[in-house]
Amino acid sequence: MNILILIGSPRQEGNTQLLAEAFARGAEAHHSVTTLSVRDLNVGPCLGCNTCFASEDNTCCQSDDMVQVYAQLAQADMLVIASPVYFYGISAQLKAVIDRLHNPVRNTFHIKKMALLLVGGASLPELFDSITTQYELALRFFNIEDGGRILVRGVRERGDIRQTAALQEAYELGGRQ
Repeated sequence: MNILILIGSPRQEGNTQLLAEAFARGAEAHHSVTTLSVRDLNVGPCLGCNTCFASEDNTCCQSDDMVQVYAQLAQADMLVIASPVYFYGISAQLKAVIDRLHNPVRNTFHIKKMALLLVGGASLPELFDSITTQYELALRFFNIEDGGRILVRGVRERGDIRQTAALQEAYELGGRQ
């Protein structure tokens, strides 16, 4: 299986990246894993112009790094979304990428499974509710299997996640794919 991990953290070597890397290490034993950090990409938000629906090859009117993301998604059998949670939602950088999937090119992808890795500084029980609701809606809309979720609360400072069981859990989840 080809697994694509989208890391939505703007912070290099932060808790989200550590969690995604643990998942990748577990999955690499049996699968091909590609990781894209959206902080390294120049992706503008969707403009809602629907040019992609009108163009013959679904080309977006924006010329940016989303072309690379589309190419990786076209090769993926599984998508892993990894994001910090700053204010009850995924990072703005990752949201821009996901909103650009408004493009009908998404209908050519053969993603059959998706997993969710979230990290938040707060410990509120409902911290991830809005994101998991959107995740579940996407699973149903695209008829995609849930590959699992690792939701980590109370890790704010870089490296705090090392003091939890989450890295081992992510490694094991990657290995079960």
